[in-house]
Amino acid sequence: MAEQSDFTANLSSFLYPRSRYYGQFKPEYLVFNANLQEFAQRVSYISNLQTNGKLSPQEAYQEIKVLWKQLKAAKKQLGITSVDDVSSL
Repeated sequence: MAEQSDFTANLSSFLYPRSRYYGQFKPEYLVFNANLQEFAQRVSYISNLQTNGKLSPQEAYQEIKVLWKQLKAAKKQLGITSVDDVSSL
């Protein structure tokens, strides 16, 4: 059973890699960073599917557009502004 759990953990970290967060620490920034990494990973998959002919350019565009809207909504929900505290760094 432990072997299956290790395999699943390794597969998950391979398919969905996460990078360390180096920015200013605020909980909302950390959550947004995780959302941004997921967005980038999914856009990568969509672009690869389109490049390999599995998705049409229009389908890929629509999928990425939906992901972008979700990312913008998450940013708004977290209360992060465009230049939030950047000038103070």
